[in-house]
Amino acid sequence: MMRPVKKGGRPKDKNGKEVRFTKYAKARGLLIECLGEYCSYCEMHLDASLAVEHVQPKSVNPSKELDWDNFLLACTNCNSTKGNKEIIEGRYLWPDKDNTFAAFKYTDEGLVFPADSLPEALERKARDTISLTGLNKTPLNSKASDRRWLNRRETWGMAEESKKDLCTNNTEQMRKQITRTAMASGYWSIWMTVFQDDPDMVRRFIDSHPGTCRECFDESDNFKPAPRPGGIC
Repeated sequence: MMRPVKKGGRPKDKNGKEVRFTKYAKARGLLIECLGEYCSYCEMHLDASLAVEHVQPKSVNPSKELDWDNFLLACTNCNSTKGNKEIIEGRYLWPDKDNTFAAFKYTDEGLVFPADSLPEALERKARDTISLTGLNKTPLNSKASDRRWLNRRETWGMAEESKKDLCTNNTEQMRKQITRTAMASGYWSIWMTVFQDDPDMVRRFIDSHPGTCRECFDESDNFKPAPRPGGIC
C-alpha cells in the first residue's frame, strides 16, 4: 500500500502566473502544503529530512530538475534506495498517478507485498515498485539506519491498540484522538488497513491527511478502493 496522492497542477503566484522554480529545493514547502510531511513512498512522517524527490532523477534527465510534475516527497531511505537509476515510468506504480492503496498490502509484521488477486502485469509492476523504493527491506537485508520495517511494525501495534480503545470507548473524542495519532505517526496505509471495517474512521484518515486522492475511494461503498481515473489501477 502506498497513499494515493493528488498534488494538483503547477502552483501559481499571487498574480495567477505559474511559479517557475530556480532551485528544486524551493518546491519543498509547496509540496508539503499539498501532501503533508510524509514520504510519498513509505509514508513515514518527517518534519525534517524530507526531500524533494525527482521521479526522473535530475542527473539522468536534467530537463526535469525543476519540473513540478516530476516532484514528490521522499525520506532519506526511499530516496537513496531509488537512487539515480534511469526510470521507465511505465514499469512502476506511482502514488500521484495510480491508486497505489489498492496495489499493495501490509502485514502485521510490517512487511509489504503486492495486493492479492492482482492481474499478472499489475503484480509485476507492484513488485518492481517495492524493489525500486526498498520497501521489501528488513533487518536481514538492510542497514541498521533503515528503520522503515520496524516503524511499520510498531505502527501496526499502535493502530491495533487504538482500535481496542475505540471498542471500549466509542466516542467522537476518541475518534478524533485516533485520527490525530495517525497523522502524527505516519504510515497511513496501516491505519487504513487496521480500521478497514470502520468506514467512519477510514473517511477520517482520507480527509485528514493532506493530498490524499479521494477519487480513489468509493464513498457510496464504505470508501472501498476504486480505480483511479487515468491510472492503471
